[in-house]
Amino acid sequence: MTILWQPSEYQIQQTNLTAYLKTVQAQSGLRLDSYNELHRWSIENPSSFWDSIWKYCDVTADKKGEIIYEPGERFIDAKFFPRARINYTENLLRKNDETDAIIFLSESGYTSRTSRSDLYSQVSRLSRAFVKHGIKPEDRIAACMPNLPETIIGALSSAAIGATFSSCSPDFGEQGILDRFLQIEPKIFICCDGYFYNGKPIDIRDKIARVVSRLPSLEKVIIVPYLSKVLKKELDVSSIKHTCTWDDSMADQGDTEIPYHYSSFNHPLYIMFSSGTTGLPKCIVHGAGGTLLQHMKEHQLHCDIKPGDKVFYYTTCGWMMWNWLVSVLASKATIMLFDGAPFHPGGNVLWDYASSEEITFFGTSAKYIQSMEKQDAKPIITHDLSSLKTIASTGSPLMPENFDFVYNNIKKDVCLSSISGGTDIISCFVLGNPNGPVRRGEIQTAGLGMAIEIWNEEGQSVTGEKGELVCKQPMPCMPVKFWNDEDQQRYLDAYFSRFSDVWAHGDFAEQTVDGGYIIYGRSDATLNPGGVRIGTAEIYRQVEQFEEVIESVAVGQEWEGDTRILLFIVLKTGHELNEALTDKIKKQIRDGTSPRHVPAKIYQVPDIPRTRSGKITELAIRDVIHGREIKNSEALANPESLENFRICYE
Repeated sequence: MTILWQPSEYQIQQTNLTAYLKTVQAQSGLRLDSYNELHRWSIENPSSFWDSIWKYCDVTADKKGEIIYEPGERFIDAKFFPRARINYTENLLRKNDETDAIIFLSESGYTSRTSRSDLYSQVSRLSRAFVKHGIKPEDRIAACMPNLPETIIGALSSAAIGATFSSCSPDFGEQGILDRFLQIEPKIFICCDGYFYNGKPIDIRDKIARVVSRLPSLEKVIIVPYLSKVLKKELDVSSIKHTCTWDDSMADQGDTEIPYHYSSFNHPLYIMFSSGTTGLPKCIVHGAGGTLLQHMKEHQLHCDIKPGDKVFYYTTCGWMMWNWLVSVLASKATIMLFDGAPFHPGGNVLWDYASSEEITFFGTSAKYIQSMEKQDAKPIITHDLSSLKTIASTGSPLMPENFDFVYNNIKKDVCLSSISGGTDIISCFVLGNPNGPVRRGEIQTAGLGMAIEIWNEEGQSVTGEKGELVCKQPMPCMPVKFWNDEDQQRYLDAYFSRFSDVWAHGDFAEQTVDGGYIIYGRSDATLNPGGVRIGTAEIYRQVEQFEEVIESVAVGQEWEGDTRILLFIVLKTGHELNEALTDKIKKQIRDGTSPRHVPAKIYQVPDIPRTRSGKITELAIRDVIHGREIKNSEALANPESLENFRICYE
């Protein structure tokens, strides 16, 4: 595959990865001359590897313990640092000075800067307010919040005292919020009065009042006056029970040290939720130590994040990339927050932000990059991005043409890190390598300590073939448990029903001969015409080359004893799907892939259903075209779009 970027020898010598490699070699006496050798060592020697990460990242703990890795009878029974006593927040707030910890920009134009000392002070006040209210370790604190500094402060305050934090974004519907938080029974609920999106202020107080009235576990509701503050209006929350304002909740707490609670490595830090498009969302519990260690490894070694770097990721508080972003404080970097629509008030708002604030790491979704390409944006000409070292993309596969766009239209000397993992591990299986080349259309490498392979139907490891992405060994970032899953059966069913005691992640993928990875889509969304497995991303790559096409989705429909492919496309205003365009699309798919990839039918639709984190949901469409009930439309950002697909069933 074509190499689009290669770090210079000087750049390689400056990376954290090189410094880490030298440290490992000096301490172990091993000669590890390449990334592949380092990766092999990391999975063959889990105790030595994870101990080296703890030391290199300088983890702070009350106690580490002598045991690093303790295998279990089953994959999920393995333990890392079983005798450690640790606090997640303490590791994020070690640097306490007047430098910026968080910089925030709203699409409304409102901005704020939070210094590290001010962040420490606010976490101190709020965490002690939680204690005063009677919150104990493992009690749940939930948030329905925009991507604000206060959301981070709430999460860190929760973790400081050993409570467990869970969040969703304020665009969730009432039932979507309840489907998540009714399961985990939070005692404290942090929420806002509203938010801004696409130029509109959206007041959610009535929705919050209804949610609060249906959450019997709640004892306190803390309201952050975001909308009223920006619009300079008085905050009225009289309709919401158990309320106090953000400022009032901390008013009687002085500036003293944070009352850190030290707990086990697997102490519940976050509760994350699956998308919930096939039923109630699964509640996935992640531990404090595993989350911290995995994130520090990824940030410092795979993303080359250093003290003083400015790290941005376009995300909401309902997506795991928000939790991933919070942890960059542990690497003494600055968190760059943006809340609002990524193309409002202008198409370049995020690049204006990157340029003016000299952002060093810019994270976004593949969809955002594709949308930029459709708009013919050229930040390489319009913006000074000299500070930018890394661009990361996730959420869906980044197509080879999108790689070209980044290097031709954003920046030539940049490490483009397509990354893939998920809520299930709150991190990545495959991601960037700042010391290695970026090849067109490929994710650079497997994560250190992640024993992944691609397996065929017979459970054999393959290279250069498509198959299931699996992980053969336990990792610190695997879930501690699923909530209310006492016999662990739902946990086992989620990842171990495909192969015995081997984690099957649910990605249809390929390891290339160059050692990179290509993700073709979710395994449960793969198409199977004539018994041949086809990844949906293979079709999208061909279709979205057409200038008229904004986006597309392909699903399989059971038809006459086989499966036929249906393709749905959203076209730019002024364009219609006619016979000529249909024929051109089919020819492009046939020429670019194979005759088996060609859809039986192509339909034009005005919109495509997405989850709240912006991912296209093929499974909901597949249910509609088979006449099946949609079990949880509240999980979708635009459930009304499903009506566009009923014609294929009716």
